[in-house]
Amino acid sequence: QIFNQHNAEAPNLEQALRRMAQMEPNLDHDVSWFHLPSYWAKMVVALISFLCFANSYDGDFVFDDSEAIINNKDLRAETPLGDLWYHDFWGSKLSSNTSHKSYRPLTVLTFRINYLFAGGFYPVGFHVINIILHCAISVLMVDVFSILLGGLQFSNKGRRLNLAPKSSLLAALLFAVHPVHTECVAGIVGRADLLCALFFLLSFLGYCKAFRENKEGHTFSVFWVLVSVILGAIAMLCKEQGITILGLNAVFDALVINKINLLELIRKLLYKDKSLENAGLLRKGLLFRITLLMCGGAGILYIRWRIMGTGPPAFTEVDNPASFADSLFVRAINYNYYYSLNAWLLLCPWWLCFDWSMGCIPLIKSVSDWRIIALAALWFCLIGLICQALCSEDSHKRRILTLGLGFLIIPFLPASNLFFRVGFVIAERVIYLPSIGYCILFTYGFSLLSKQAKKKKILAVAVLGILLINVMRCVLRSSQWRSEEQLFRSALSVCPLNAKVHYNVGKNLADKGNQSAAIKYYREAVRLNPKYVHAMNNLGNILKERNELHEAEELLSLAVQIQPDFAAAWMNLGIVQNSLRRFEEAEQSYWTAIKHRKKYPDCYYNLGRLYADLNRHIDALNAWRNATVLKPEHSLAWNNMIILLDNTGNLAQAEAVGREALELIPNDHSLMFSLANVLGKSQKYKESEALFLKAIKANPNAASYHGNLAVLYHRWGNLDLAKKHYEVSLKLDPVAPGTKENYNLLRRKLEQLQKKGS
Repeated sequence: QIFNQHNAEAPNLEQALRRMAQMEPNLDHDVSWFHLPSYWAKMVVALISFLCFANSYDGDFVFDDSEAIINNKDLRAETPLGDLWYHDFWGSKLSSNTSHKSYRPLTVLTFRINYLFAGGFYPVGFHVINIILHCAISVLMVDVFSILLGGLQFSNKGRRLNLAPKSSLLAALLFAVHPVHTECVAGIVGRADLLCALFFLLSFLGYCKAFRENKEGHTFSVFWVLVSVILGAIAMLCKEQGITILGLNAVFDALVINKINLLELIRKLLYKDKSLENAGLLRKGLLFRITLLMCGGAGILYIRWRIMGTGPPAFTEVDNPASFADSLFVRAINYNYYYSLNAWLLLCPWWLCFDWSMGCIPLIKSVSDWRIIALAALWFCLIGLICQALCSEDSHKRRILTLGLGFLIIPFLPASNLFFRVGFVIAERVIYLPSIGYCILFTYGFSLLSKQAKKKKILAVAVLGILLINVMRCVLRSSQWRSEEQLFRSALSVCPLNAKVHYNVGKNLADKGNQSAAIKYYREAVRLNPKYVHAMNNLGNILKERNELHEAEELLSLAVQIQPDFAAAWMNLGIVQNSLRRFEEAEQSYWTAIKHRKKYPDCYYNLGRLYADLNRHIDALNAWRNATVLKPEHSLAWNNMIILLDNTGNLAQAEAVGREALELIPNDHSLMFSLANVLGKSQKYKESEALFLKAIKANPNAASYHGNLAVLYHRWGNLDLAKKHYEVSLKLDPVAPGTKENYNLLRRKLEQLQKKGS
C-alpha cells in the first residue's frame, strides 16, 4: 500500500490516510497485544534483546573464534589493510586451494578494529559489539515488520506511518528472543551474520525510502534505489547472504508497491495476454527499478568473482556428507531433510548444537526411513502456504504470506546446496535472516487465531509464555557459549553420534592437562568416524607423550594412509619413529611433511633434532636455521643452535647466533641463559652475569639458572655469591645434576681458605 498526496491544501492528511488504511484489512484489528508508541516499543525490544544475551559479554574465544580471530594474521597491525581484500574470512589467500572462499573483508575489518582498540586478544570487547549489533538489529526490526505487516504509507510531511504497531512489536520481540540466534550473538564469529543482517535491513529500509514522494512530485527516487544496492553490496561484503536483499527488494516492489497478483500474472504469461501492463509489470517504474537491482547484483557478483576466482571451495565428505552421495535421489532426499530440520529449529529451538556434521545426522538412504515423514510435513506446510499466497482472494493475506515466505526462503538459498556445495550440514547462524520470515508467519498465524478465539487474553498469555521460555533458553544457551568446555559438553546430549563433538571435548580436556579423559573422547571420535584423521593425530600425540609409542605409530600411520597430504601427522609420525630409533624412516617422514607443507618451521626443528642425535651437526644447524627463517620467534630452534655450537666449541659462532636471537626475541629468558653460558666460557664474565641475572628475574624458580650463575661466580672468583646461588639452586632442585658436586667443591675450597686465614 502506498499513497502519494498531490493536494497540499488537505488539512488533516495524516488522519485521513490512517482512516483509509483502517478500511483495509489490518493485522492489528485482530491481534490482542500491547500497543506502545514507536519509541517505547523500540526501547522494550532493545532491553529484552539485551537481557537475552548480556551474560555472554565476558565469554572466552570459543570454537571457530580461534581460527577466525586468534590465528588470523589479518587482525594484526603488521598485515597491510589491502590484504583483507584478497584473503578469506580465515586469513588464507582466496587463490589458495585450501581456501573456503568465504569472502567477508568488512567483518574481518571490524575484528581488526576490536583487536587494535583492545590492545590484544581480549574477548570482552568482541562480545560487547556483538550484543550491541543484535540489539540494534532487533530495534530496526520494529520498522521492518511495520512495513511488511502493515504496508508502506507516508504522511504529507514524508514521515512513514506505522499501521501495525501491535503486530510489528510482537514480531520484533519474537525475533529478538529467538534462541537460534545465540550462535550469532554469543559466538564472536557470528558477527558476520549480524553485520550482514544490519546492512540487509538498512538496504530494505533505504529501498522503502525511494517511494517517499519528493518535492518535484516524482513517485520514486533513483538515488535511494542506488543507495539500497550499495547497502546490499556492503551486506554481501560482511557475509554472502547479503546479496539476497536485492531479490527481496524486487519482491517487495512487485507485491506492495505495484500490488501485483502473482497468480493473475502467471496466467497472463501462460496465455500470452497482451494486457501485461495492466497487471502492473510496467506501471510505476517497476521494470526500471528491477533492472537497476539486477544490474547492481550482477555487478557485485562479477567483482566478487574477479577477486576470488572461479575455483570452488574445498570441503570434505565429513563436512557435508549428503553432497558427496553418488545418488541424486539420496542427495535430494537428504537436502530436503536438512531443510525440515532448519524449519524445526525455528519452530522449536530447544535442541541446539555448535556443530551438526560428522554423523550427527545420519544419511537417509531409503524411502523406508521414518524420517521421510519430516520431509512430507515440511512440503505439506510449504505447499499449503504457497497456495494460499497465490490463490487467496484476500490481497492482504496474499501479500503477507508471500513476503513471509520470501523472507524465509530467499535468504536461505545460499545455504541450501542448490547452487553450490556448502561446508556444513546445518548451521544455526544461517537461520538468522530467514527467521524474519518465520516471525512474519507466526504473527500472521497469531492474528488468525485471535480473530477466531473467544478468549483472546488466554491466547495472548500463551504467546507471552512462549516469549518468556525463549528468553530463558537464550540466557541458558548464552551461558553455554561462554566457554568451550560448556559448549562442547552441551552438544553431547544433542548430537551423541557427532565425532567432532567428542573430538572437541577431548581436545579441551587435553589442553587442560587431563590426558586420560581426553584419550577416552578421542577414541570415541575415531570409533564413530574411523577416517577422522585429526582425532587420530591428536590421540597419537598423547600416546607418544605417554610413551605408548607402538599404538601411536599405528594411529599416525593410518592417518597418513587415509590423508596422504596430512603434514602434521607425518611430522608426528617422524617424532615417534625417532623415539623408536628408526632414524631413516623418521627422516623420510619429516621430509614428506615438508613436501606437503613447504613452510613448516616445527618440522624443520624436529628434523634438526634428528640430525643432532645422528651427530650430523651441519644438517642440524641448517634445519634449525630454516625453522628460524620461517618463524623468527622460534625460540627452541635458536636455543638448540646456540647449545650445539657451544658444545662443539664454536663459541664465537654461538655468541653471534645468540645475539641475533635476542635481537628478535629480546624477552626470552631461555635465550638469555644460553647466551650467558657461552659468554661465561668466553670469559666475558660481566656481560654473562648481567644476562644470568636478567634471566633469573624473568624466571626466578629455574634451578639451572641459579646453578650456572653460581658456576660463573665460581670461575670468576666471587665465591660468596657462588655459594649463595648454589644453595638457591639446590633448594629449588635438590637432585640437580652436577650442582651438589660443585657446591661441595666450593665448600671445601672455602674451608681451606678459612684455615689458611686462621
